[in-house]
Amino acid sequence: MADKKNVGYIGLGNIGKPSARHLVCDAFNAYVYDLMQPAVDELVALGAIASESPATMAQQCSHIGICVRDDNQVEELLYGEAGLLANANVGCIIAIHSTITQAGILKWAADGAEYGIHIIDAPITGGAQGAEAGTLCYMVGGDAEVVAAATEVFNTSADKVVHAGDIGTGIVLKLCNNLITYAEFMAMSEATRLAEAAGLSADILREVGKSNGVINENMHSFISNRNALSASCTEEQMAEFFGAFGKLGEKDLSCAIDSGKALGVSLPYTEKLQGDVYNLFLNKA
Repeated sequence: MADKKNVGYIGLGNIGKPSARHLVCDAFNAYVYDLMQPAVDELVALGAIASESPATMAQQCSHIGICVRDDNQVEELLYGEAGLLANANVGCIIAIHSTITQAGILKWAADGAEYGIHIIDAPITGGAQGAEAGTLCYMVGGDAEVVAAATEVFNTSADKVVHAGDIGTGIVLKLCNNLITYAEFMAMSEATRLAEAAGLSADILREVGKSNGVINENMHSFISNRNALSASCTEEQMAEFFGAFGKLGEKDLSCAIDSGKALGVSLPYTEKLQGDVYNLFLNKA
């Protein structure tokens, strides 16, 4: 339909795919792109439109969301003759949902401005379950008018959109959130180990921790699931099941450390946590 806004989404993983699915609605023509064709085909069957390349999506869409792994993958999409910057129309909004460094988003936003393109940081929290339910929280950095224009797209999968401030503030908010999450997981892991060594159950620890707000459901679920799996798996199987999450934790905390250095902030305990987070997921830390 001519009156529907063309929006695009690149990166159809565990969070990106359900987020993009919400864009298939009366308000938008949803264009999707991913290297994994089955994910594209699944959304096309629901009414999305497959883009042949990021370049063709850029030529067709006024808003594009990017949900890929890291800074390098974002740069591969943005730059070059076939990249988004060289092909997007003036005024296009490109929202980076990935967990990346603040330095990265500041650079990309400055480069985008030279093309008349608005690149904003819009990382998300809530996981795949939140994306499925449409209850994600978006943490957005950028000009107020641009953020307002993008919010109608975010609202398709969001329960909350927080405008953190200028470009780069959204990703710092996300890095802080992730830092706290991994630190909570480590604290819960060691506390559970101590409790069980004394003959106490994780459940009674949870009972006390929930009453005073020290333990949240996310912490308990992570440790319970990890420990249950660890009890019946080899180290190789744990690496297969949880290794990817551990590597993601290493990357996220590395982004926090690098962003801290760029801001003149030392994060010594985060550096320690970054070195241990992979083993945390494998129940070896």
